[in-house]
Amino acid sequence: MGRVINPEGVGKERNQLMRALAISLRELMQQAVPGAKTRDLAAFIVLLLENIAATIDRTVEPWEKRGYWVKADRFRLDWDWAERAAKQMRAAVLAEEYGEIALVAVSIGEKLGSVKLPQKHRLGTPWEGAWEKLLEGK
Repeated sequence: MGRVINPEGVGKERNQLMRALAISLRELMQQAVPGAKTRDLAAFIVLLLENIAATIDRTVEPWEKRGYWVKADRFRLDWDWAERAAKQMRAAVLAEEYGEIALVAVSIGEKLGSVKLPQKHRLGTPWEGAWEKLLEGK
């Protein structure tokens, strides 16, 4: 029997989350006046960052089983920004400090330089209701 390959890997999931993050950031930056949509977008970004941070350990787990410690540690260091940004953004969103949200969003945007996005996306508006989800998961 051959190897079983999972086409829905952690890397693919992380890439999809990164694209959704880039689209959400683009949408957030287009908001002129803070409102309910801005709050939903910021909360959605927090949830995305937390999901991205959760994929890191699932990625490096097989490497550590094989003894690739340096590779695993380097990968963790490369993606450490996601967890830090999630904590900063969560604090700013819950305090509704829109200036801080904008600063954190800019720092996140710097990390997304390699993410390619189409002008028109099929993502829809998944951020609607994210504020309530964030408050539930406090």
